[in-house]
Amino acid sequence: MEKEMVMIAGLGNPGEEYAHTRHNAGFEAADRVAEKLGVTLRRKLLLEGAVAEIAGPERKIILCEPLTFMNNSGRCVRKLMERYQVPPERLLVIYDDIDLPPAALRFRKSGGPGTHNGMRSIVEETGLTDFPRLRIGTGDRPKGQDLVSWVLGHYAPEERKRMNEAFDAAAEAALVWAAEGENGVLRFLSLRQQKEKAGEAGRADQKEKAGETGRADQTEKEQP
Repeated sequence: MEKEMVMIAGLGNPGEEYAHTRHNAGFEAADRVAEKLGVTLRRKLLLEGAVAEIAGPERKIILCEPLTFMNNSGRCVRKLMERYQVPPERLLVIYDDIDLPPAALRFRKSGGPGTHNGMRSIVEETGLTDFPRLRIGTGDRPKGQDLVSWVLGHYAPEERKRMNEAFDAAAEAALVWAAEGENGVLRFLSLRQQKEKAGEAGRADQKEKAGETGRADQTEKEQP
């Protein structure tokens, strides 16, 4: 019996100068998928990307990072879809989104490319829009800052830990999607959001209690 084929494509720009920039969120997630699966992405010149094939008991996963630079990502994606006969509903594209808060994850099963050049390239090359995608929020640029310098910029030290957690979660979400499909990944992301909200509420309570304790100490010191 032929195994089900699924494909995960993380978008970014190749080269050390672009490593760990905001625009490479897709690469960071794909790297973590490779780590979780214990595989190495290897450069395939004819396919214009770094590719790994993982044969599981029920399905085969094609993991890739296009190496054409972001604006031509679609060439690699199209070639792999044609080579492995991957239907659009079994392709998951992971990429950065400045319109989402930093570290936020959002899944959609189809839709247009928006303003993302990598997604535009995929739509233009394949002629498809009905493929799933997982967006990783990087946050929008400060007022007055150039968009290119923002997306090709690096995270501040205080942002990096939170983004690393998002990349880990994105990799886990991608694997859940590969195993369980749309419903599974939506459940996974919903639970993540609930945990984040609970954590934020807990931190707010701790901060409020710390403030009350500080005020009480100050009042006690001021008493004659």
